[in-house]
Amino acid sequence: MANKSANKKTLSVYLYIPNIIGYIRVLMNIVAFARCFSDKKLFSVLYFISFICDGIDGWFARKFNQVSTFGAVLDMVTDRVSTACLLAVLSQIYRPGLVFLSLLALDVGSHWLQMYSTFLSGKVSHKDVKDSTNWLFKAYYGNRLFMAYCCVASEVLYIILFLIAEHQSESVNDVVMNTLKHSSLFCFGFSLVLFGWAIKQAVNVIQMKTAADVCVLYDLNRSHRP
Repeated sequence: MANKSANKKTLSVYLYIPNIIGYIRVLMNIVAFARCFSDKKLFSVLYFISFICDGIDGWFARKFNQVSTFGAVLDMVTDRVSTACLLAVLSQIYRPGLVFLSLLALDVGSHWLQMYSTFLSGKVSHKDVKDSTNWLFKAYYGNRLFMAYCCVASEVLYIILFLIAEHQSESVNDVVMNTLKHSSLFCFGFSLVLFGWAIKQAVNVIQMKTAADVCVLYDLNRSHRP
């Protein structure tokens, strides 16, 4: 009886509304990347909808009291994998591709370190940075609108770069500069997303250093224990 009750509770968490949205996000990303080179517009629409659903499932989790550790991990893994895949695609379209692979490594590395340092610190959420001394880091995780702007800007920038590329092995600088010459409105929008993207990359660097410090401090404290 106890095992059946535990199994039912486990199944109920898997079937939380925000987690079901998470599964749909995964499926949309699979279809999007399967069609990314044959139908750029379909890819962009599916990818962006999946990204927007990241905020929607969070709202559902709070609305119906269905916040779960599994859901949080599913969200982060989906976010990181989808962004990593898009950066990998961009690294094959543009030159130098190392730029996008470096951004991929920074994104995955900083978030992985942040999650690990969160567990070492005994915190519930990796967004709990109240004890941080860096104002930008605290502003990013402390203000949902600011964080949303930076995240949306980063993803929109990558989608734009994907859409405006016409041939493989093009210089990212040449493609962007040629596109900016044709539209002042596009230039303004591009500048807006570029600014948000730059903030997010700065936060990733700060996050990586802060999380590494937590890991080192944990090692030092452990070494001094009798």
